[in-house]
Amino acid sequence: GRGREWWGRGRLHGGPGRMRRVQSKARVYADVNVTRPKEYWDYESIVMQWGDQEDYEVVRKVGRGKYSEVFEGINVVNDARCVIKILKPVKKKKIRREIKILQNLCGGPNIIKLLDIVRDPQSKTPSLIFEHVNNTDFKLLYPTLTDFDIRYYIYELLVALEFSHSNGIMHRDVKPHNVMIDHEKRKLRLIDWGLAEFYHPGREYNVRVASRYFKGPELLVDMQEYDYSLDIWSLGCMFAGMIF
Repeated sequence: GRGREWWGRGRLHGGPGRMRRVQSKARVYADVNVTRPKEYWDYESIVMQWGDQEDYEVVRKVGRGKYSEVFEGINVVNDARCVIKILKPVKKKKIRREIKILQNLCGGPNIIKLLDIVRDPQSKTPSLIFEHVNNTDFKLLYPTLTDFDIRYYIYELLVALEFSHSNGIMHRDVKPHNVMIDHEKRKLRLIDWGLAEFYHPGREYNVRVASRYFKGPELLVDMQEYDYSLDIWSLGCMFAGMIF
């Protein structure tokens, strides 16, 4: 059978031993979304409140991913720096999910703050507006970090994940590229919630998430009933990369 089908022998109702499927369930925060109202996790019913695209101007390109292009920008109303994430054409469902998760986690410790959502009046291309972080590329930063610095930033990342998980959300793409660090201010932000998803016990999830070197074993053996612990494996991979 496929890797996700874990089978165990068990006696049911005192009868003879027989095969049964062993369900995998999160050890922590398993019922967060069970106990919250449907509006909290049902991202497909989200009502978008679009801001005004004219309030923002692109300054320079700072990155690109599979699903978006990212720019440093400026809010022309108050002259504040921001980050503009212009989404590539993807399913509306995926865009709604990312926005709902960012709204639910907004203001959480070390979580990137979503400031606004706008879209082009003609093309209808949506853009997400985020707080600006004066990030140093991890390839340059990590070799300079002291033992204490590494402990400090790993702790700050754990704080972000604890907040996310306690609110019923798995990030599913923890890696250095998605951890912005302003070393001067000792400020860390976990970014790119495009692959994040709400955790529901017993649900089978897509295993084509996370990035190669940070994928948990569940993903590699096609076990779809994974949970928040996936993010902790990825964090461990990242931690190892910082110290070795």
